[in-house]
Amino acid sequence: MFLSLSLVAGRNNLKLILGTAALGIGILLILLFYIIRKLSLSESRVFWKNRSESYQNVENILKNYECFSPKRYTYSDIKKMTNSFRVKLGQGGFGCVFKGTLENGVLVAVKVLKGLKGSGEEFINEVVAISRTSHVNIVTLLGFCFEGRNRALIYEFMPNGSLERFIYDRNSTFRQLGRETLYQIAVGISRGLEYLHRGCNMRILHFDIKPHNVLLDEDFCPKISDFGLAKLCPQKESIISLLGTRGTAGYIAPEVFCRSFGGVSHKSDVYSYGMMILEMVGGRKNIDDGVDQTTELCFPHWIYKRLELDEELRLQGNVNEEANESARKMIIVGLWCIQTDPSHRPAMSKVVEMLEGSPESLQIPPKPFLSSPSRSPAESSTTHFITMCD
Repeated sequence: MFLSLSLVAGRNNLKLILGTAALGIGILLILLFYIIRKLSLSESRVFWKNRSESYQNVENILKNYECFSPKRYTYSDIKKMTNSFRVKLGQGGFGCVFKGTLENGVLVAVKVLKGLKGSGEEFINEVVAISRTSHVNIVTLLGFCFEGRNRALIYEFMPNGSLERFIYDRNSTFRQLGRETLYQIAVGISRGLEYLHRGCNMRILHFDIKPHNVLLDEDFCPKISDFGLAKLCPQKESIISLLGTRGTAGYIAPEVFCRSFGGVSHKSDVYSYGMMILEMVGGRKNIDDGVDQTTELCFPHWIYKRLELDEELRLQGNVNEEANESARKMIIVGLWCIQTDPSHRPAMSKVVEMLEGSPESLQIPPKPFLSSPSRSPAESSTTHFITMCD
């Protein structure tokens, strides 16, 4: 009897202990949930506050530049002109580009941006920087949309798309462009860059010159586009301060990612231009993921070697003396533009002069010792930087 009572009392005590423990754990869980929720709400408020401030900052800047800015459209206008985004022209990290039509029947390209990054610098650059320009070799911004989370840029429509489609051997469309057409495109791009560097009241540094960002109209007249990474600076300033690296691997000047090579300036665009016209002549990318990594040649070294040996560069199109002369000029100018020391590169005004002048007056530059690197199979295609060439 006594043992039975003791067992009952023991079970009751165990139940009491377990109940108390369960109650304590429940209270702790409730407190933990409350703390997490409170922190989450606090972070959310900070996030939305920062986001709201970013939008307001962009709005304020747009108002300050209202006299320079093109027409502003609502998001419903954008949907209407693109027929609810029916025809997609292209896609990138920024978002998508759709074909559109204005009320007057003019065809346009509508660039719909994914989101407002950071302080909205890229969107502001596109609207403010390009709105200051007016040149036959600079794409025209016809309007923009900044409404809540929706942002879009309306450009003139370029029926032939980007230069990238026409300059690499693996693209069948390359056969449509002869050497002389490529040469005229190179000259047009150089004039557009010269205008950005010298023709505006504020010098505009593009920082992302590459074939993808050069658009071609129906007559293959080139127009520089995509000013998302651009930087405005006074004409008198030759060197600018730049936080971090900007641009696309393969076209980034050495000083942009390593200041020991020199100061960042308009000469950084010159480097990108030089690498691009060497690609146009060579018919291949300076960084090509499709090339066998064990036999990949240093691209400018490959170009320079053929210049020294006066070898054919395997370009498509009709071969004649005038076309060969144009190609040779592009090679020499391109090699001058990619000199490691920025002070050894010509200004874009000199580049135009060299391209339009006599080839006999051009001196062959020193052999380049910087270019795209050799890669090991384990390396990612996004980790290309500049290395020494033998």
